[in-house]
Amino acid sequence: MSGAGTVKLKINGVEVTAYEGETILEAAKRAGIRIPTLCYLDGLSNYGSCRLCIVEIKGSPKLFPSCTTPVSNGMEVITDSERLRKYRKMTVELLLSEKPHVCAVCVANGNCELQDLAKEFGVDHLRFDREWTRQKIDLTHDFLVIDNNRCILCTRCVRVCDEIEGVHVLDIKARGKDSQIIVDMDEDWGSSRSCTSCRKCARVCPVGAIYVRDKPISETKDKDIAQFIISRRRR
Repeated sequence: MSGAGTVKLKINGVEVTAYEGETILEAAKRAGIRIPTLCYLDGLSNYGSCRLCIVEIKGSPKLFPSCTTPVSNGMEVITDSERLRKYRKMTVELLLSEKPHVCAVCVANGNCELQDLAKEFGVDHLRFDREWTRQKIDLTHDFLVIDNNRCILCTRCVRVCDEIEGVHVLDIKARGKDSQIIVDMDEDWGSSRSCTSCRKCARVCPVGAIYVRDKPISETKDKDIAQFIISRRRR
C-alpha cells in the first residue's frame, strides 16, 4: 500500500503505511500490532470512552486514545510502555470501582472482556473506594435482560442498535455516575414497540449488563457482528 492517500508513520519503531483519515488503532491492527480496547468494536463508530487504547506519541507529553486519533505522516507511536500499562491498570480499576462488578456472581464470569483486562494488567484489588447506587434491572422483555449495575457505559449496545439494526431503541440518560442505558424514552423493555428483539445488543456487550435469559453468554457473544461494514466501506 503506497501512493496518494496514504501516510507513513512508525508504531513501536516499525514503519507502517496507513490510509489518510485512518486512526492509529486501525493502522496498528492492520500491521498486526495489538492495542487493548474495550468500548471499540470493528464496524461501529468510534466512541473513545474507555481509554484502554491510549498510546504515546513522540514529542507530546499527553496520552492519546488510539481509536479516535488519526494517523499523520512522520508520527511515531508507542503502544506499550511501563507508563501505558500503569494507566491502563488504573483505568480498569476505576471501571471496576464504579459498579458492583463481583465476578463470582456475574452471568458473564469467564466470558467478560473487563475481567480479561483485569487479569492482563494484574488487577487483584482496587485502590479506589467503591461508590455506587443500586440501579434498575429490567426483566420485562421475554428473553433479553438489562442490568445497569454491570454496565460500563461503553455504548456498544447503543451503537449496534442504531448503526447496524437501525432502530436506536437504546440510549443513555443522565450524566456522571447516574448515567445508565435506557430503552426508548426510559420505558420497560417489555413494553417497547421499537425493539426488534434482534439480540445484537446482547452479542456485543463486553460485560454482563445485557444478556439473553437462560442462555450461556459464551453462546450469545459475537464481537464480529459488525465487521462486514469494514469490507463494504472499502469497495
